[in-house]
Amino acid sequence: MENFSTLIQNRRSMRKFTSQKLDEEQKRLILRAALISPSSKNTRPWEFIAVEDPDMLQKLSVARESGAGFIAECAWAVVVVADTSKTGCWVEDCSIAATFMQLQAQDLGLGSCWTQMRGRSLADGTPSRQVLAGLLGIPENFEPLCIIGFGYKNQERKPYDDDKIEWTKVHNEKF
Repeated sequence: MENFSTLIQNRRSMRKFTSQKLDEEQKRLILRAALISPSSKNTRPWEFIAVEDPDMLQKLSVARESGAGFIAECAWAVVVVADTSKTGCWVEDCSIAATFMQLQAQDLGLGSCWTQMRGRSLADGTPSRQVLAGLLGIPENFEPLCIIGFGYKNQERKPYDDDKIEWTKVHNEKF
């Protein structure tokens, strides 16, 4: 395991994957990371739909107008949804869980990429939420936030460049 500072510097969005499948332990660890992530008032509004079937991954890759094509090529994906009746902080809670999954994947030497689904639609205006609900049987009181694609990396990405850190965005005591 890398130290945390190195882990976050090396974690980059990965949209190109090999055809190698993830093993059950890798998937369990990724989902475990999400399930133990913090949530507002410990409400845990999130639910996770794990998808490995290539046909379903292909359908998920076109559940929004653009930007999700890489899902068709990943080995495994997790659709992050929330019961919005549990808390007004569901977006934040699901975002934390999704980030924990991506950090766990990086620690396992895997690649991942987030594709936003909340507020997205097809070119004809059909909401992505409606498409996903039809494909995955998502109940009406649940909202999808994102889909995270996972797999073995099929490209090299340089670690984040420290010279690009915008320290000017940090303000002490007041803006």
